[in-house]
Amino acid sequence: MTSTASPLSEPLDVVVVGEALIDIVQSPDGQAEYPGGSPTNVAYGLGRLDVKAGLLTAIGRDQRGDAIAAHLQSAGVVLLPGSQSMGKTATATARIAADGSAAYTFDIEWALAPLALPYAPRILHTGSIATFLEPGAGVVRSLLEQAQGGCLVTYDPNIRTDLLGSHHEALALFEEIVPLTDVVRMSASDAHWLYPGKALEDIASHLLTLGTTLAVMTEGAKGSLMATRHIQLRVRAVPSTVADTIGAGDSYMSALIMGLLLRGSDGLAPTVLERIGNIASMAAAITVGRPGANPPTHRELLAEMAR
Repeated sequence: MTSTASPLSEPLDVVVVGEALIDIVQSPDGQAEYPGGSPTNVAYGLGRLDVKAGLLTAIGRDQRGDAIAAHLQSAGVVLLPGSQSMGKTATATARIAADGSAAYTFDIEWALAPLALPYAPRILHTGSIATFLEPGAGVVRSLLEQAQGGCLVTYDPNIRTDLLGSHHEALALFEEIVPLTDVVRMSASDAHWLYPGKALEDIASHLLTLGTTLAVMTEGAKGSLMATRHIQLRVRAVPSTVADTIGAGDSYMSALIMGLLLRGSDGLAPTVLERIGNIASMAAAITVGRPGANPPTHRELLAEMAR
């Protein structure tokens, strides 16, 4: 039976806007399919962390779309109305190398009908293919414009070079979005692709001059950099035996968003940033220690932090 999007029974703390697809993972052990897409992984990770979250996406009313809907529902994530709008559900084929890294090829169309936010969540998150691939990218930018002043906006570009135009075009699109955000999280590889030859500290400073409030640069086992206009703080990574890196950055993003929700009245003070960074690093470490985009539950994360 084909799933349907869930009606809203109560306000959501976080609305995630972006692509949902099926990861077809090819490894030396064989082939398997998992629901994926960076925004979907972030929404699922938030649900696992007991955050009230919903996903606005574009999937098909097909078997793979049903698998994504059931996956989200298993974590308590609301699939928002209008999300099952495509003729078929997109796929990304991930080939896993011996070191656990993943290389992707995509079969995706991204389109959203023009719409207005039904209400302002506490945080609106977007990123990845959804912010670069037209015609849906234009609708996403419109939603970010609607959100200005009404909620916190977080963004992870999660660059997929196979789906982008020229470097110049991608950089221009990225720099159109940054002023509409409050928090930008990006991997070191994405940062260096967009700004070749520049140090992460300088890239973070540049993003802050464009208008975002917090820039977070993640470097895997090297840790992360958290920067505001007043401070640049280094946070160490949590050691982990790597199964694969699928979903690690998305798991970091989910925990970062949770930390922003729970930070209280202390804003972005150094102690707050360090605490959020440590929590996000732990979430990523747990995720890379097991196959696929399998982020921690809130209970698992608390237990590891206690250790």
